[in-house]
Amino acid sequence: MKIKIKETAKKLKGYSLYRLAIVLNMPQQTIYSWANGRTQPSYENMDRLCEVLNCSIGDLLEAEPVQRKLFS
Repeated sequence: MKIKIKETAKKLKGYSLYRLAIVLNMPQQTIYSWANGRTQPSYENMDRLCEVLNCSIGDLLEAEPVQRKLFS
């Protein structure tokens, strides 16, 4: 699953990732790492994100396309 932190923060609150880091009182690097898919937030931090952005976890998650392998 991909987390749409940047898009959701901008759409719902007008926040940049920098502003989101300030509001969450977390290091910028952590927020950028989540947004770029290098790391995933803990369940507790997902709850904090949803609370700050006033959204559901479903709003933050984006299913990645499933690739099918074709057999000859």
